[in-house]
Amino acid sequence: QVHMVESGGGLVQPGGSLRLSCAPSTPNYKLAAAGWFRRQAPGKERELVAGISWLGGSKQYADSVKGRSTISRDNDKNAVYLEINNLKPEDTAIYYCAPLNYYSDYQPPSDFNSWGQGTQVTVSS
Repeated sequence: QVHMVESGGGLVQPGGSLRLSCAPSTPNYKLAAAGWFRRQAPGKERELVAGISWLGGSKQYADSVKGRSTISRDNDKNAVYLEINNLKPEDTAIYYCAPLNYYSDYQPPSDFNSWGQGTQVTVSS
């Protein structure tokens, strides 16, 4: 069964930067509009951090990362990326990617059940 594969997380000091990558586990699963989500604590809801339309012409950001993050994609590689600069301790979370109902509710499709394990980002001195 296909699932998302996220990478690029790690331990970084406040003010640092990271670039996260995501791709489906199989190339047959084509990512259309996609988003990065994060879960900041066990039991807390995943929140949308950034979204990008299928061709990349439209992007949306949560207020918490706006101005210091960039979502991008490479459709030839079927991959989506998230760069976050000036990282803050409150950015500490597990980051996940998923397809997105863009121009709609900005949530994954209701039948999406292919979450990956995510990538842990820890911001600490």
